[in-house]
Amino acid sequence: MIVAGRKVAVVGMGGAFPTCTDLDDFDKKLFAGESLIRNWPKAMAYDKQIRSMVAGYITEPEMNLEAIHPVPETEYPETYVDLLGRIPDLNLATADLGCVWAMLGAQESIKMAGWSKSEVESEQTGVVIASGGGGNVISRHAWHAFYELGKKTRMAGSHTVDRAMSYREAANVSCLIRNKGVCESIISACATGLGNIGYAYRLIKFGLQDRAVTGGVEGTALETFIGFDAMQVLSKGFAPEQSSRPFDLKRNGFVCSFGAGIVALEEYEMAKARGANILGVIDEYFNNSDGDGNMFYPSYDGQKRLWKGLMAGGNIKPDVVKVHGTATPVGDILELISVVDTIGEEGYHISAPKSQFGHMLGAAGSVEFIASLLMLKNQKVLPCINSDELNPELENFQKKDGWEGSDKPAAAYRHLISPETVAKEINQIVCLNYGFGGTNSALAVSRDI
Repeated sequence: MIVAGRKVAVVGMGGAFPTCTDLDDFDKKLFAGESLIRNWPKAMAYDKQIRSMVAGYITEPEMNLEAIHPVPETEYPETYVDLLGRIPDLNLATADLGCVWAMLGAQESIKMAGWSKSEVESEQTGVVIASGGGGNVISRHAWHAFYELGKKTRMAGSHTVDRAMSYREAANVSCLIRNKGVCESIISACATGLGNIGYAYRLIKFGLQDRAVTGGVEGTALETFIGFDAMQVLSKGFAPEQSSRPFDLKRNGFVCSFGAGIVALEEYEMAKARGANILGVIDEYFNNSDGDGNMFYPSYDGQKRLWKGLMAGGNIKPDVVKVHGTATPVGDILELISVVDTIGEEGYHISAPKSQFGHMLGAAGSVEFIASLLMLKNQKVLPCINSDELNPELENFQKKDGWEGSDKPAAAYRHLISPETVAKEINQIVCLNYGFGGTNSALAVSRDI
């Protein structure tokens, strides 16, 4: 049950972003309309086996990490050395690459929040962080050493379990910051990042916690990339910076990317009383399932019900709708129609940050939430780059008997989707993310006025 009068503020943020040295660099590149997508050498090394060759990836050196390979047969590092001394060796020993990013993002968020040591370690401070997939990189090398090379189990390393378990990001962050409140992972495919933030919001809104470090992660992994490439859902045939094309007529799939987005949430009155810099106030969160039994196909009905649930909880009138916008053939336009059929065709803009940094899977919702907070800060709408031409004809699903949504083509909504950065007053943003299995998440965040 919601505790009357409790609101939730965002007071810190951090993470790991492709090609970016830090959050400020991420901010600068996004609003300059730059793409963070590159040709990926790891994919290109398997030229005859892989269709797509581009990704938004991050290397160890780019995060000031040194990979330690004490045994030649173990291709994946046994541990990392933090060249800047940010994370103790003991914590690095239990972490895969994504966990390191999560810990760094947690440190950045807590520092920005200005929480004291006693506040961080309180029973009223929770950790809710997850990634979209299991520890495939760790597992592959462990099993290869055992099954293919015939090595003893110790060759897999004593931390295979804790570095590969589904709960690893939350566990590593909790051990690093020593909080005594909730420590959980909410895993919901590509809705994971926003779903974790939404769950943490509810913990505070319902009076179960006063603070939370929360978000999503997806560590760089060719193993993850291979699975999506096998489904033939990844973009191909374009230059790297042109590969992610939400809403564009020539879109042919998403760009697989990696990163981390971590935010610090706090009960609003507590944050206000101590003079915290409030980055945004979460107005409402809602999530649901499509309920149609389809694992992959987007649901107009599910998305409409998502909006209905979000709007039932408060005053929702966004200046920007941050869409999921993956650049898949059906998903983009069906999502566009679910938006315009709900809130109309005027008075707001649509932003698709995946056009700039690709689809970060488990980290997508949280990194895009950070991008939304930056839009609130800068009072600018991020561009939907590469949306060069919108379809002037109806989509096939709009022509089917029984279709109840808009009968206008995507081109009719060109005024909502700008390929350039737009300066305007932004007071509220609605963030949308969806995942396999028909899971949907929506969150509204506003400026603190």
